[in-house]
Amino acid sequence: MEILEISKLSYSYGDGNKALQNVSIKIQAGEIISIVGESGSGKSTLLHGILGLLPSDDLDGSIVYEGEPLTNFRKRLIRGKEIAIIYQNAGRYFDPVKRIGKQYGEMLNAHGVRNKKEQIKIAKEMLESVHLTDSERILRSYPFELSGGMVQRVAIAMAMTFRPKLLLADEPTSALDATIQERIVRQLLELRREYHTAILLVTHNMGLASYISDYIGVMKDGKMIEYGTRDQIIDHPTEDYTRRLLYAVPDFQEERLAD
Repeated sequence: MEILEISKLSYSYGDGNKALQNVSIKIQAGEIISIVGESGSGKSTLLHGILGLLPSDDLDGSIVYEGEPLTNFRKRLIRGKEIAIIYQNAGRYFDPVKRIGKQYGEMLNAHGVRNKKEQIKIAKEMLESVHLTDSERILRSYPFELSGGMVQRVAIAMAMTFRPKLLLADEPTSALDATIQERIVRQLLELRREYHTAILLVTHNMGLASYISDYIGVMKDGKMIEYGTRDQIIDHPTEDYTRRLLYAVPDFQEERLAD
């Protein structure tokens, strides 16, 4: 089933900079699509457009969710439930002077879960689902008392609380060490497998995209310059820019030289 269809999406910032130029993409239930490109290529702006975080008057094109236009009103109704996001450096989005449990409870309360005992039960179950076994301690902790990887997994747990149909992941592993990156990637794959969640991942890391994705799109200067299956993009890139991204990954260089 098609979850999201973006057609000819364009957006310019106030200074006239064209952050998105006629970007089109489709994502099915259970698919993982990675959008790859350097900083400033428009990747995060694309996610913000889907979430309704850009001024609608400056956004051209269409966003269709489950067959119906995704208006700003509809985005507000389903954001956090049917469509969720994991931000880069998730710790920056937590209030440093509030315990994790209080912030988790506030999120649940905002989506209609009012009972405190039910909030604690849900929070513990979700934290344990992302392999944070000491859930009581984590809920009592402030964000700065947890490691970067733990905070990132708390963010994943919160994003997955209502079993969203679409998960947007904005550079979710870029600030983490290699071991924690691997755990987060495994967690995303588990979430896809368990809940059939579609994942739209934006990253500058072609190595990560090649490992996790069904499809890969390459963005440059606000344009989708190349799009295809993982094998098409990795084995038969048509754009020089895509080739440069691939050769920037050491493993790809070594494999190509060995052939």
